[in-house]
Amino acid sequence: MSKRCVKALVAGKVQGVWYRRAVQEQALQHGLTGYAKNLPDGQVEVLLCGNGEAVNQVSAWLWQGPPNARVTHVELEALECHDPDNFVCL
Repeated sequence: MSKRCVKALVAGKVQGVWYRRAVQEQALQHGLTGYAKNLPDGQVEVLLCGNGEAVNQVSAWLWQGPPNARVTHVELEALECHDPDNFVCL
């Protein structure tokens, strides 16, 4: 099983619409660790670590988000793997 970590910057209407909590639910369902946090510029930063296929699936889901979100851009950056203990909303 290959491990992978990615950091995503998600733009659009992604704050105030339960985006971080929805990302957390997706990550936990796929056994991933990391975080989701609001940034001052209105974007959400997401770190996903774990099984490579699961990271790919949740990364693709970031474009969808929860029902009230309107994602306009997702920028992904591969990182050196470091497994956080869990997935948190910051």
